[in-house]
Amino acid sequence: MKNLTLKNIANAVKGTLFLNGGNEDTEILGVVTDNRQVEKDYLFIPIKGAKVDGHSFIESAFEAGAAVVFSEQENITKTGPYILVESSEQALKDLAAFYRSGLSIPIVGVIGSVGKTSTKEMLSSVLSTKYKVLKTQGNFNNEIGMPLTLLKIRDDHEVAVVEMGISDFNEMHRLGSVAVPDIVVMTNIKECHLENLNDRDGVLRAKTEVFEHLAKDASVVLNGNDDKLITVKSVEGAKVYYAGLEDNSFSVFADEIEDQGMVSEKAHFHTEKGAFYACIPLPGKHHVSNAALATQVGLILGLSLEEIKAGIEGVETIAGRNNFLDLKDEITVIDDCYNANPASMKASLSVLSHCNGRSIAVLGDMGELGSDEKNLHFGVGKAVVENKISVLFAVGELSKEIFEGAKNGETETHWFATKEEMLPVLKKTIKKGDTILVKASHFMEFPKVVEELTSLFS
Repeated sequence: MKNLTLKNIANAVKGTLFLNGGNEDTEILGVVTDNRQVEKDYLFIPIKGAKVDGHSFIESAFEAGAAVVFSEQENITKTGPYILVESSEQALKDLAAFYRSGLSIPIVGVIGSVGKTSTKEMLSSVLSTKYKVLKTQGNFNNEIGMPLTLLKIRDDHEVAVVEMGISDFNEMHRLGSVAVPDIVVMTNIKECHLENLNDRDGVLRAKTEVFEHLAKDASVVLNGNDDKLITVKSVEGAKVYYAGLEDNSFSVFADEIEDQGMVSEKAHFHTEKGAFYACIPLPGKHHVSNAALATQVGLILGLSLEEIKAGIEGVETIAGRNNFLDLKDEITVIDDCYNANPASMKASLSVLSHCNGRSIAVLGDMGELGSDEKNLHFGVGKAVVENKISVLFAVGELSKEIFEGAKNGETETHWFATKEEMLPVLKKTIKKGDTILVKASHFMEFPKVVEELTSLFS
């Protein structure tokens, strides 16, 4: 890792280096916050969590080959070098900012209330047709995960696609000051983290904090169909592009959209360099919007239309995000239980509505929605009926409102306090040919529901 000697690291994070027999010119090969991931000559950064303090794993990190560790405590070890810092989390951000300042590759920051991960996957698929791309893995998009992602960039990478996720004001300031993106892609502004951000205008203010930390001659690519993002007419020091659906005023737009049911979406993409048809191997109109955003980024970074088309048509889904699991008896489980908010719930219900057989929605509580949380859950229940879902299983205290919103329609509705109470009834309800959507906020632990279903019908 270029310039990351022990001496340079200590200077970058304003820490004090205690060598304990080590060499200040030793260069580290990687950075982790999990001692189980330590390899030879890595930097281990101990983080204090709610239940576990990473400082207790410093000795095991050295046993695994760590070259150096951070510590918020003096005299933490005599085994090897450590750098004394006030805050391990802040030192991680400072180190990532220092490392990023020495990088010359484009950094693409992906921001938005809904669809960051699917847009990141679309962008990575498109850009990989021309470049060696590093992308955010898993949910590494917060103030720990995003800096760690930047620190994974190596000499052979040509582009980095980095998710930037927040839940409160000023977080995007901190993320932006580390990433300093060359291109910002914004998917949408929806009802998300309202507990802290109050309303959609607050969400917009928080997300656009990044504009104060853009690289020189940056580009901003916005979803032109979002009523909040379309109000962003200019960004100082950056060129603004709008991409989206069925509006020829956008620099990239898609029309002639053909829904291929649970399989794919076809669309005609129009750009300043010409037009092309593409078939996206994922269901849901929102993926066409993602593809339009990725097309604009591809053009900015010099891709041909042929390369962009190939990337769009080669995109793949990932576990927990509209991942289709084909089980026995022609049963399909849509594993979309990584997280949830009202907009993503409604998008997933729209996808479910296109299944050939009976549709079953297993929905749980959504978190961080603030004072309007009951109405927002009730609205999801209305969407269940509007999408003509056959059966609803609502789980959790807040999901009573989903049940209430759906119970007077034609949907068969059930409510349970816990998933443990719900599962036996769900298992008895499922029939051959059913498609089951499983979705809730992360704290509901709905991956366990998917595991039960795949075990039963595999």
